[in-house]
Amino acid sequence: MRRVIFNQKGGVGKSTITCNLAAISAVEGKRTLVIDLDVQGNSSQYLLGHKVTDSDKTIAHFFKDCLSLSLFGNNAPFNLDSVIHETPFPNLFVIPSHPELEPLQGRLESRMKIFKLKEALEKLEGFDQIYMDTPPILNFYSQSALIAAEKCLIPFDCDTFAREALYSLMQVVTEVKADHNQGLEIEGIIVNQYQKQANLPRQLVEELIAEGLPVLASMISPSVKVRESHSESQPLVHYVPHHKLTDEYRALHNEIHR
Repeated sequence: MRRVIFNQKGGVGKSTITCNLAAISAVEGKRTLVIDLDVQGNSSQYLLGHKVTDSDKTIAHFFKDCLSLSLFGNNAPFNLDSVIHETPFPNLFVIPSHPELEPLQGRLESRMKIFKLKEALEKLEGFDQIYMDTPPILNFYSQSALIAAEKCLIPFDCDTFAREALYSLMQVVTEVKADHNQGLEIEGIIVNQYQKQANLPRQLVEELIAEGLPVLASMISPSVKVRESHSESQPLVHYVPHHKLTDEYRALHNEIHR
């Protein structure tokens, strides 16, 4: 199963959600891959404890190779295996991001390489679950991920402005589905940083549900443990396996995999 965690707004927890759901899949025995398409590389840092400086060992190498194939007329598929890194956690692997993604973007767009990630992932073997972390903007890489994915998860951070943006996000997914990826489904809206005792978040969520939007029942509370786990480069299931927040992520994982 290929999932993309997508939102055009920064700070909604895409990388945290991506890595923690992937880590739980891995703990449950699923061979799991995270693909970091955000130039900031937060998922790479979270899972490896460092960012990968050699671009030839990152997803940037894949996209550079897509361009070189065009130049030299060689249509042999690039082997993603060479840029997959083992993490310190069993069954969990990552293809890291790299700053070189930024200058590559214009060339990739002009040469219409938007389907290359999908093609490569359809050929990739040996993984039960694939999670894609995307940049906080609708660009070439987030569109590539939406085209390559089967399911889309949308983080929502209980903000009035985020609600307005949510409608345009869902329209983007609908358009990608119609134009490029008929199998793409919005799997659900993940309510993040949810303070159930506060009136505004509760009201916003109730209104979204009343509108018939696919709000997932498992919601994620705010906690300092998230920042601590980032600092330690350990997903919550490893850092605090018995914490309430970890249980919330387990519930979310179980909900989307039932």
